[in-house]
Amino acid sequence: MNILIRDVCGSDIASVLGLNETYVEFLSPLDLAGLEALAEEAAYFRIVKMAGEVVAFLIAFTPGASYDSINYRWFDGQFDDFVYVDRIVVAEKAQGRSLGVKLYDDLAKFARAQNLNQMTCEYNIEPMNEGSAKFHQRYGFNEIGQQTLPGGTKRVSFQSFALG
Repeated sequence: MNILIRDVCGSDIASVLGLNETYVEFLSPLDLAGLEALAEEAAYFRIVKMAGEVVAFLIAFTPGASYDSINYRWFDGQFDDFVYVDRIVVAEKAQGRSLGVKLYDDLAKFARAQNLNQMTCEYNIEPMNEGSAKFHQRYGFNEIGQQTLPGGTKRVSFQSFALG
């Protein structure tokens, strides 16, 4: 199967919104205006196309962004040399093809070119996002902290992967 990783463009937006909605229980809700704001501020926003269809995407931020995410702010307050994965989604029908690994490898290449020393992210541990936990463990991420989100219904594990 032919797989293409490239920067997002306008014709991809509806597909990205659809993928985000499918997995909104693990992400935050996103509408068109919110996605456009993320796209404008993101340092990295790429999609994966397979057989001409958008089947995955990754949005990431670097230090100093004005992005108002409590989790991004935690990393931005701790480090000055990171790329933060805000969200990554792989459609169910495309899972098992290492697309998450391909996106993370592509992001690592981007980060190294920017002289950033670590990839960071968080995933839910309450309620547990088992798939994300296993993926990040296999990739080599390590926990560097935890945080309970406002409202107390979610707790996240802050993760880091050294690029050096």
